[in-house]
Amino acid sequence: MSSYKKNAYIYSTIVAMGGFVFGLDAALISGTTSYITKEFSLSTMQLGLVVSAPAWGVLLALLFAGYACNKYGRRKTLHAVAAMYVISAIGSTFSPNYIALLTFRFLGGLAFTSISLAAMYIGEIAPPKLRGKLVTMIQINIVVGLSGAYFINYLILQLGASNASWVTEYGLNTQTWRWMLGSEILPALAWFILLFFVPRSPAWLFYNGKENDAKQTLLKLLPKDKVDTHLVEMKESLENSTDNRSLLSQLGDIFSKPMRITFIIAFSIAIAQQTTGINAILFYAPTVFEQVGMGTNAAFMQAIWIGLTGLVFTVLGLVLVDKLGRKPMIVGGMLWVVISLGIAYFGFKTATYTLSKDAINELTEIEHVNRLNSIVNIEYGSDIEFKKALIESLGEEGARNHSSLLIQKSADINAVLILIGILSFIAAFHFSVGPVMWVLFSEIFPISIRGIAIPFFTLITSLTSSLVQFFFPTQLETFGISNTLLFYAVTVFIGMVIQYRYLIETKGLSIEEIQLKLQKK
Repeated sequence: MSSYKKNAYIYSTIVAMGGFVFGLDAALISGTTSYITKEFSLSTMQLGLVVSAPAWGVLLALLFAGYACNKYGRRKTLHAVAAMYVISAIGSTFSPNYIALLTFRFLGGLAFTSISLAAMYIGEIAPPKLRGKLVTMIQINIVVGLSGAYFINYLILQLGASNASWVTEYGLNTQTWRWMLGSEILPALAWFILLFFVPRSPAWLFYNGKENDAKQTLLKLLPKDKVDTHLVEMKESLENSTDNRSLLSQLGDIFSKPMRITFIIAFSIAIAQQTTGINAILFYAPTVFEQVGMGTNAAFMQAIWIGLTGLVFTVLGLVLVDKLGRKPMIVGGMLWVVISLGIAYFGFKTATYTLSKDAINELTEIEHVNRLNSIVNIEYGSDIEFKKALIESLGEEGARNHSSLLIQKSADINAVLILIGILSFIAAFHFSVGPVMWVLFSEIFPISIRGIAIPFFTLITSLTSSLVQFFFPTQLETFGISNTLLFYAVTVFIGMVIQYRYLIETKGLSIEEIQLKLQKK
């Protein structure tokens, strides 16, 4: 491998580690929901708020990310982000109460800009023929982080249930959720240190009048005979754009007529990527599998399969993104998502719930279990009807604390079909719209406004994500799991139609060539 390719891979790998830390931060919370609900006596709205707090935090951060990227550079901004991950991980682990946990989770959300910033940086240092692969490395790191988080949660859960003396000594059995959140501290610190070894973005250097510095960086990233040509293309791109040094003028360009097609592509995919419900599934994975009628241990174990499936298909997407092209993977992947969600919807929709007398007799761990006698042998046609009956019998707190066990005892459900649907959905997302959206974001914006445009559209997808995460517990309680999945499928289908109509193919093109193609369309 040539030295410039080696450098591109090394720098991209380091920056893409932000995706790994993001994946850990995003998924570790999934294993803690039942513990923090009991410890802090949370309602479904409070639980939704603490899980979605990072998504709300990133909304605030993205308002300043573009300015910071342009003013201080991509590398310095990434360093600040890494520092916030470290602080958030430490603070969340040792939070004494709900407000503190919520605050540090929100602070961690300020660091969630790592995904858009990493995509921006890698898109600017990557040779055109490698850009798809290198940007997709962010998604690989995300799913490795997700997989690692699910495995860590499961491992801590199993260790906490053992009788070893050191388990009691270190509090794995009583402070389980703190150990889960604390496992993020070391990876976040490692990423912060490694970022000292990456160069400044050549695009940012050139944009800020440091042409010689940009050239020196490009010599590390491109063949020597390509550097001058690339500098000329960057100069022409900058000259052909309006003077965008002010924040307002850059924002205005995003909504301008020449950017209309780009806006439609970016806006629709930013919404559709999150209305797949991916973060509802990832952030509440054990909770979702408990709706299938699995016990807690089995639900945590199935969550690991989510991570592994995502990893395998992200790698497959990485291999094929520069061969199949962006448009086939986006449109075909979204159709795959719709079909997968439809399968899971059908599995949940056809489920019934009946609590037998024998099952009640086995539930010795439930206080006042005799209150359930009023619903013995009554068949409920949906999870929402069954949960309402549990609330009427046990009260809201009792139903919430024991719903997983009661669903396990009462559900007549096609668990295999649902598992296939969910894993197929995970595969489809991580193969297509998950990573390829970030590839598109790194390609379709001109150099003069990309420092603002990428954070702006990341703001759109983050806002959508925060709403999905926040309302998911309430949706489960109000609409049930089947109707929630149906809602996701419908919104993704609409996004697929828009992408089929407007998305252009960008593989193998320089950023400047992509701009010309978008202008012609």
